[in-house]
Amino acid sequence: MSLFKRHQGRGTTATMKNGAMLITVADPKNPVSEQFRTVRTNIHFMSVDEPLKLVAFTSSNVSEGKSTVTANVAITWAQEGKKVLLIDADLRRSTLHATFNLSNASGLTTILTSSASELDLNSVIQDSGIDNLSVVTAGPTPPNPSELLNSKRMTAFLDAIKPIYDVIVLDVPPLLEVTDTQALSGHLDGVILVVRAGVTQKAAVARAVEMLKISKARLLGYVMNDVDSSDAGYGYGYGYGYGYGSDNKK
Repeated sequence: MSLFKRHQGRGTTATMKNGAMLITVADPKNPVSEQFRTVRTNIHFMSVDEPLKLVAFTSSNVSEGKSTVTANVAITWAQEGKKVLLIDADLRRSTLHATFNLSNASGLTTILTSSASELDLNSVIQDSGIDNLSVVTAGPTPPNPSELLNSKRMTAFLDAIKPIYDVIVLDVPPLLEVTDTQALSGHLDGVILVVRAGVTQKAAVARAVEMLKISKARLLGYVMNDVDSSDAGYGYGYGYGYGYGSDNKK
């Protein structure tokens, strides 16, 4: 339980330095791992008519647990046998290289800033060390993340990888901190909002939902993390819930 009950202050850099905690790898039978599998299942239920291939996790503000949720849910897809690509699209506060102990010398920004006429996917896609899961780290921090994520080259990159993978999961920046996620969200099949119990303010959630609607993103729902046992009933730090349908209405 101690793995998931560390309360960090807003804007901490612990995950950036040390990576996210992968309970789904360390202890797949843990009840918290089961909750991540439940999130995966609920996302499946949202795609009855049309498969969701490009899915992003975001939050209202920093340090609300989105990178930990993103990585663990992606792993549950891989454990299910899906061919998964996990992309670090948080170009300002990247974490995936630390999480999976990978080089960040090249990554998403390498592709997006390249002048080559063809995309060399092999140069940026790395093996995570987990069956069925590949990773694209963020790469060197650019001066213009929003412009890169909203570029034609980003669209071309997503179009190039869609036929290769069953599920593509993106860790994108917090909505209220920068405009990066708004620029990207319209190109995705769905977005999940990560909410940290006792930290995320209701007004921030409402504003984040409003911003997703403005960008015409499909809000699939939310993941509530750091839930106290007296509220959630199981006390392992994560809950889940889907309060918004495909029409983005309550």
